[in-house]
Amino acid sequence: MNMLLARIRGIKLYTLPGSTFSLGAFLYILFIFSSTNAQPVQWASKVIGFSSERTDPTNQGPEYRAIQILGIPNKLPQTGDCKGAWSPSGADTHADEWIKVGFDTPMKIQQVCIAENNNPGAITKVFAYDSTDTEHLIKENQEEAPKTPGRMWNIIIPKTTYSVYAIKIVMAPAKVAGYNQIDAIGISESKIPYEAKINLARNMPKEIIKENLGKGVNSRYREVAPIITPDGKTLFFTRQLHDQNIGKEKNQDVWISKLQSDGTWSEAENIKEPINTAEHNAVTTISADGKTVFLVNIYLPDGTYRQGLSRSKKTRTGWEFPKEVRINDYYNNAGYAEFSLAPNNKVLVMACKRKDTRGGKDLYVSFLTETGMWSKPVNMGNINTVENESAPFIAADSKTIYFSTPGFAGYGDNDIFMSRRLDSSWTKWSEPENLGPLINTNKWDGYFTISASGEYAYLSSEERAIGGEDIFRIKLFPSIKPEPVAIISGTVINSLDKKPIAADVTLEVLNDSLSHEKIESEFDPETGEYKFVVPLKKNYSLSASKKGFLAVSDNIDLSKDTRFREIKRNITLIPIKEGQTIILTNLFFNQSKYDILPASFPELNRIIDLMKEYPTMEVMIDGHTDGSDDDLMLNVRLSQDRANEVKKYLVEKGGIDASHIKTKGWGPSRPIASNATEETRKKNRRVEFSILKL
Repeated sequence: MNMLLARIRGIKLYTLPGSTFSLGAFLYILFIFSSTNAQPVQWASKVIGFSSERTDPTNQGPEYRAIQILGIPNKLPQTGDCKGAWSPSGADTHADEWIKVGFDTPMKIQQVCIAENNNPGAITKVFAYDSTDTEHLIKENQEEAPKTPGRMWNIIIPKTTYSVYAIKIVMAPAKVAGYNQIDAIGISESKIPYEAKINLARNMPKEIIKENLGKGVNSRYREVAPIITPDGKTLFFTRQLHDQNIGKEKNQDVWISKLQSDGTWSEAENIKEPINTAEHNAVTTISADGKTVFLVNIYLPDGTYRQGLSRSKKTRTGWEFPKEVRINDYYNNAGYAEFSLAPNNKVLVMACKRKDTRGGKDLYVSFLTETGMWSKPVNMGNINTVENESAPFIAADSKTIYFSTPGFAGYGDNDIFMSRRLDSSWTKWSEPENLGPLINTNKWDGYFTISASGEYAYLSSEERAIGGEDIFRIKLFPSIKPEPVAIISGTVINSLDKKPIAADVTLEVLNDSLSHEKIESEFDPETGEYKFVVPLKKNYSLSASKKGFLAVSDNIDLSKDTRFREIKRNITLIPIKEGQTIILTNLFFNQSKYDILPASFPELNRIIDLMKEYPTMEVMIDGHTDGSDDDLMLNVRLSQDRANEVKKYLVEKGGIDASHIKTKGWGPSRPIASNATEETRKKNRRVEFSILKL
């Protein structure tokens, strides 16, 4: 067994002897601290050799393999069977079994920590190895096996005179009945016994109230998989065996309930066809505006399904027949998959089993391409384990993810964890944090969903349930809340008749770079307002467009906001005809300068698109300043220079005929607001665009 195996926090790397692969580029020392004594433990980083490993002929995955002994304990302080632990190939066998592991940084030690998560006490000898690979017996175990189902065995020894490069353990499986499992091996310079801890979220409260949503939502039947809309006003969930479910078997159907003015939830209603059929049905995620639901499986015209994802839009007459969501190279080797959509509608996270999965289901990410198809799923890295990861939920900040797994130390069969995204790749995450025993139970916990406000989370639980499982809500404590966001919503109005009009609505991040992130939505007056959920600390351009109308924009500056906000902003569209004037709201200059800032480019590009659509259009660009400066001629010159710069951009960047653009600088002579305060003076500092001729 001279193959060298390495793992970094769940990432498995296989290298053969003599290869040029540099372990030093990937491996690092992992220190875990006890909350009471803060002594460091260095966990094994490579497997040097082993006698055997448990395998399943029907499943050639990494479960129970030697590699699972590396890194931090995956199971303890909880005990019992763990797929993320090493297990010899046989149970109760009489031949010795052994494994030898190495450490990235050799050190003199006073303690060896062995995580015996299942059937402890079979270890008979423990050896240490120095720089010359000389073997030192540091423990010969002749004690009776402990009565506990598992333990962290801390072997305290006099400090070694040599630096320990490797540890080898020898087991006699027949000594303890059943499969013997070792979750981790660590070394420490400290004599204080190491205690395995669950990686809990910080500053947990002493009490959390799980509030049952009541008889409007919950019944004597099984209610699971809640999905809350970002505005927190509509709850989708799955109900099984109810009399009103479709089909003879009364399989899972999607139900819906709405938050009422008194804070209670309305009597739930079956969402009916075409979303519900005689088969199992479930909403797995929802768009930011709440108008598109995503459903597990692909709905076929004959009423059957195939594996995948579908979506259904809400129309004035109801929900449309679910259409396939096309994902490049999508397949799932597990029985079912789950999905979560980021608020920008461009990032899709899914829980499924694929060829590069690390055991059970893993979390994968896919990105929306320009063709409308989603990219090939990519494994999301260190938040995945050898166990099943399931029920992912991307919070409104697009940085925080909640998911369920038994793959990290927890309290039950399956716990809910939280992690924060570390970069834009969506494959690097902070160490997952357990949400604690006030949220997680000793059973299966999952389906965690949060409204955009971040105030409440909704989840399924059997505790104090009316029926098999009920839906509850809890108030989130600060350390597990997503970062605050804003909900921007409103309608689009026709300036002629003041009535809502269907249009495309775009929210664009304004910054100093040449690229600007866009989020797009459709406004349909028949189905309600447009809605965006966006991060704070950014400046946004909000615009609506429709053929035959000027693309009017508004500025929403959230760069200084720190708390959740709901912003109502209606947009008025102006018909394209001679004499119409709009203010270029998202046109920016430095104080007393006329150089156009890059954040202005999206606004000017919309003007370019308009003038290309109407090639004979002639326009006037008017520059204005406020009246705070006594130098009238300086203000007139500045306003003229700014108008000229706009013309220059349209001509040079957009190829617009210069003869079609006139400019005029008015200085402070045409105010539209008082100059008494800075807030009103801002309105006077403007550039206007007027249509002279079509």
